[in-house]
Amino acid sequence: MPGVTFPGGVRADGLPTALSDPARLAAVAATGLLDTGPEPEFESLARLAASVTGCGRAFITLVDDRRSFWKSCVGVDATRTDERQNRVRESFCYFLVGLEGDSFAVEDAALDPRTRDHPSVAPMKIGAWAGHPILGPGGEVLGSMCVMDENPRVWQPQELAVLETMARSVSNEMNLRLSLATAQQALAASSELARSLQDSLLPPVLRPVPGLDTAASYLPAAGGTEVVGDFYDLFRAKGSWWSTVMGDVCGKGTEAAKVTALARYTLRAEATQQLSPATVLTHLNSALLDQRVGGGRFLTAVYATFRLTAGGLAGRLCTAGHPPALIRRDDGRIQSVGRPGTLLGILPEVRLTDVRFRLAAGDTLLLYTDGATEARPRAATPGGKRPLFDEADLATALAATHGADATETVRHLGQVLADHTGGWASDDTALLALRVPPTG
Repeated sequence: MPGVTFPGGVRADGLPTALSDPARLAAVAATGLLDTGPEPEFESLARLAASVTGCGRAFITLVDDRRSFWKSCVGVDATRTDERQNRVRESFCYFLVGLEGDSFAVEDAALDPRTRDHPSVAPMKIGAWAGHPILGPGGEVLGSMCVMDENPRVWQPQELAVLETMARSVSNEMNLRLSLATAQQALAASSELARSLQDSLLPPVLRPVPGLDTAASYLPAAGGTEVVGDFYDLFRAKGSWWSTVMGDVCGKGTEAAKVTALARYTLRAEATQQLSPATVLTHLNSALLDQRVGGGRFLTAVYATFRLTAGGLAGRLCTAGHPPALIRRDDGRIQSVGRPGTLLGILPEVRLTDVRFRLAAGDTLLLYTDGATEARPRAATPGGKRPLFDEADLATALAATHGADATETVRHLGQVLADHTGGWASDDTALLALRVPPTG
């Protein structure tokens, strides 16, 4: 293959040796998706990839040693399962398998030395092609998330980044299904597995934001054995802008997890296009209604975009059926930020409002789910009451962290909640703090 070096070498037919790797083929088969029909979770991702990149065709593929099976295909008239595939030699996806996890993109397939002799360039009218690998739980390359343009084009870094995010979402969906299937087969719907699946929907660590102190925690409900819908994220949006979100999906289990996954990848994709939190959440509402995942479950969220300034941080925030954010000023004062807005995934028209906010040196922004404001102890008091830990209590607890960094703030709030409930939380609780370090 001119211009392409495959780390694992090539077979006698000139295709990558990695295509025939037994461990990889076993991982592909374990998905249970070969020769299956379209599914909304994957179709929506393919449509979103085509829309974001402006390409006419988008595919989610699974690649074994002889063919590329199109689990999803946008822009191709293929309804029967046997039409949704081509021979592996006729697919660009073997490049991703052979490159063992690297992405692959060409801007002019007819001229690029890596692809100009490929047998599908002319028949499939491939002008430009870009793909990112779909990975199995052990890092095996299962296939690709790819887009195809009929005309040559220059791929923008932003487009390739969105494609990478989409591929990760497909990988997460496939691996989550595999984990759930394994659990069902073993009759082991245990708390440990549920928390493992929950953790897969949360960033293992927050991405560092230069010039900002950040921390987050997820506090599971006592005795919970199901995946729930609390989630948070922090990521770069456009240019110097960053985005952060805290969300809560109604209900538990696999359907709630699907809504959580859809919300995360949709927010990340929309953040590259829009800086208005209200607009981003409106688009998420449309995605939830259009794709109808989660059995009609609704979602609440608080979403903010912000950038660092010479004086600290400037941003905009929007709440959709979610509790308002809290700001702890450097002098210990607590302020609420966010106007009440419509929850997501129920109504086609939503009422959402952006609110501007600023953080100066020493100020902290706190996002939280309602587990932090609806906590009750398991045991009643001698008077027969189970006092509620409400928003006023949370504000008081936050004020008591005056001068603390983000990590200590989140730790202290978690401890206060544990003390109030006696270590028995009735609901899962997520907390996320952003703090502008003090000067001097």
